[in-house]
Amino acid sequence: MAEKVQKEVNIKVDSATISGLLSVAEDMKGVVIFAHGSGSSRFSPRNNFVAEVLRNNGLGTLLFDLMTEEEDAIYKNRFNIPMLAERLKLITDWFFRNFEDKNVGYFGSSTGAAAALIAAGDMGNKIKAVVSRGGRPDLAMDVLENVKAPTLLIVGGADYGVIELNEKAYKKLKSKKKLSIVPNATHLFEEPGALEEVADRAAEWFKNELL
Repeated sequence: MAEKVQKEVNIKVDSATISGLLSVAEDMKGVVIFAHGSGSSRFSPRNNFVAEVLRNNGLGTLLFDLMTEEEDAIYKNRFNIPMLAERLKLITDWFFRNFEDKNVGYFGSSTGAAAALIAAGDMGNKIKAVVSRGGRPDLAMDVLENVKAPTLLIVGGADYGVIELNEKAYKKLKSKKKLSIVPNATHLFEEPGALEEVADRAAEWFKNELL
């Protein structure tokens, strides 16, 4: 395998500069861009755990902050899903300008899953797969029919309320899709083995669709 590039990147979006952690090798065919949930960051332990599993399965990763620290400090911005989706699209465009030969997928958690689905719908066939972890795809309900990317919705079996929201979103998706329940797991998948299960299921989905 070619030498892997691991570095922090700064991406100019609108009037802001946001930071990300990029890990990719020249001969990697598939790369997963992460969209984290409200109040989280590119240093999220859960997303970094999943990212490490993906890298061990031959995938590149890009974890980044959709907002600056100043923007994230304004609570309502965390739920401004259209703004988050636009930022995700700008970051994706930046990635394609630098790595045009890669297949790109999105991994979204919580509200980041809604942003990922909106962006995937807007970008059409450019996005090859989406995985949602404990996501709120219902916040993208009006545009789910536009998503062409194969979509995996992963939900904890004890994440009551969110399961039902994912079931409603699943029915609206027209692309290849799967609703995957991790038994006994709550919203943050903090139970023993739960996050490992999420990472393994995500890796399998992305490998099938991106590699």
